[in-house]
Amino acid sequence: MATEPGSRRVGDLFGLAGRTAIVTGASAGLGAHFATVLADAGAHVIAAARRVDRLDRLAASHERIEACACDVADASSREALLAAALAHDGRVDVLVNNAGIGDQMPAEEESIEAFQQTVEVNLVAAFALAQLVGRQMLEQGAGSIINLASMFGLVGSAPLSQVSYCASKGGIVNLTRQLGAEWARRGVRVNAIAPGYFPSDMTAGLLADERTLTWVRRNAPLGRPGRLRELDGVLLLLASDASTYVVGETISVDGGWTAV
Repeated sequence: MATEPGSRRVGDLFGLAGRTAIVTGASAGLGAHFATVLADAGAHVIAAARRVDRLDRLAASHERIEACACDVADASSREALLAAALAHDGRVDVLVNNAGIGDQMPAEEESIEAFQQTVEVNLVAAFALAQLVGRQMLEQGAGSIINLASMFGLVGSAPLSQVSYCASKGGIVNLTRQLGAEWARRGVRVNAIAPGYFPSDMTAGLLADERTLTWVRRNAPLGRPGRLRELDGVLLLLASDASTYVVGETISVDGGWTAV
């Protein structure tokens, strides 16, 4: 479905008309925002998450967003999600692997079970869905998979203690490299976004705390947390034909946090 970038007007390069996208973790925060941005760009979006009431409200807000209840850690749920996407137009053009969890806990106190659960949702489930949807994209000969990493997949989070989250997001970074390298010649691009501090369910408590907010302002070269709209450009870049020569990359959108 992709066309040569040089054959299109610059204004159309980031458009997604006629394409089908899946966004996981879409009931709130970054996921809900990503679903709306892709739909605004012309894609039919299958918005997936466990909180169906929130998904239904999101779907009601945009004619090109369709709700699909999904637990990404469950194999049958992932298969039902793919089936829902294929039911629209018989193909999947974009997958945004956004679903994730994370808690703060000193490393010496975090249970192995809690560590395993975080890695299972953030890394294993992301690979499982990328593999499932990737097979469809490989059959099509085209597609873009966008994994959600984190700046804490590139650097440590200290003084915050979230070892399982950091480990899982570090895994996403190298998973993205490897899948990108394996699938590029078969038409499927795999890349990742590594956000810094943005408003979400996961960061709500942190950014509401004045001491933490002061710390973020002091350590981010831009001097503030990100605004959701500041993720739009990189999302559309990776989802569209504007990035047909970008493979296996993790793009930081962190106000310069990982640059210093």
